[in-house]
Amino acid sequence: MGLLERCQELFKTSNLYEVLGINKEATEAEIRRSYYKVSLKVHPDRAPDDPLATEKFQVLGKLYAVLSDKEQKAIYDEQGVVDEESDVLKQDRCWEDYWRLLFPKITVQDILEFEKTYKGSDEERQDVIKLYLQHEGDMDTITASALCCSQEDEPRLCSMIQDAIDSGEVTAFPAFTHETEKKKRARRKRADRERQEAEEMQKKMGLDDQDDSLVMMLKQRQQSREQNFNSFLSDLEAKYSKKSAPKPQKGKKAKK
Repeated sequence: MGLLERCQELFKTSNLYEVLGINKEATEAEIRRSYYKVSLKVHPDRAPDDPLATEKFQVLGKLYAVLSDKEQKAIYDEQGVVDEESDVLKQDRCWEDYWRLLFPKITVQDILEFEKTYKGSDEERQDVIKLYLQHEGDMDTITASALCCSQEDEPRLCSMIQDAIDSGEVTAFPAFTHETEKKKRARRKRADRERQEAEEMQKKMGLDDQDDSLVMMLKQRQQSREQNFNSFLSDLEAKYSKKSAPKPQKGKKAKK
């Protein structure tokens, strides 16, 4: 079974870009980040309950190998086929080693440094607007998905979104413009509860300094909102990964 057929079987689409949740015009960096996000969800170590996790992970590795190779990507973009005979797909590769080579571990200090430059940046604004459009104004999901976001950041994020609405840049979704006070209070209570639980865990383990506090906050976030935690870290790792993908040798002919 070829790569496209395996994508259809495992991800319900044979379109390589749709598997990653992006479009054909995506940049190299966007393809890289999206590959990381999707592959993280099915990484064998992170999805032990999914019997197809290993196979999905391997297929995603091959998919990224195709889209990160200029010649193979051009063939796919122009003809809608992949070269199954190329070294990109034929070589016997450990896809987990390949993945770790692309995405080395980040550190707590990386997170702290990133947060300093990210908050208030144009990049943050673009990310927030994308989340607003993706989730049609649902602030529960937006705040849970936004990078480096705490309850204290919500007014700032709302201001970004409102400015974009006022300028005509985005549509005014009712979920945002008519959000009830009850829903806002529930979100604040949930955030306060998570913060309190993290602080209690920190005290129990005798952690005092800022780095340890951040680690414990992240771990607590992982326990309560695993999916969004993975997305948070995956975005950071993708942003901090500077290494280029290994350049495989060129292939010969294309097959559907």
